[in-house]
Amino acid sequence: MERRSLIKYFVAGAIVGAASLPSFARSAQKKAATASRYLRPPGALPEDGFLANCIHCGKCGEVCPNRAINFFGLENGLASLDTPYIVPREQACILCMKCGEVCPTGALKPIARELGEIVANVKMGHARVDKNLCLSYQGKTCGVCARACPLPDIAMSIGFLETPIVMGGCVGCGLCERSCIQIPPSIRVIPDMERS
Repeated sequence: MERRSLIKYFVAGAIVGAASLPSFARSAQKKAATASRYLRPPGALPEDGFLANCIHCGKCGEVCPNRAINFFGLENGLASLDTPYIVPREQACILCMKCGEVCPTGALKPIARELGEIVANVKMGHARVDKNLCLSYQGKTCGVCARACPLPDIAMSIGFLETPIVMGGCVGCGLCERSCIQIPPSIRVIPDMERS
């Protein structure tokens, strides 16, 4: 991290600290909720290796056509400062694989935009359905998440009344969660923080 960037965060922290504490506390709570469930972009090394290799250049976020990649401030700890993450409910990954192409250090491995390569190498997380919230499991056909899935019959299939069935090929892109019409979403991507 550049010295200028570090100084910028310390100055910003001092300004925020001088502002009203209740407002800051609410903001910190919101950011902490984001930090507790996030995805790394496709092709990310296991977390320790990712943090050791990421140079905080921001190229992955610049190239993302869906603007799904965000960058941590201090809400996830100093080790994660300026590292990329995705919150699928806000904006999901469209599996374009451009982020790995521009990563200069290999923190994000380049993955060919081919079905077999994506299924074998993208391990962002795995979707889980809450059958108590899902409209299709309640007898009201929906199927929006299954139609949003870029890997039909590999990551997700549909059953009776368009009930979503998450399969072993789920890579955790989050398009199902992003498209879910329920609030809170009945399908959520659980991060795979133990990537191999």
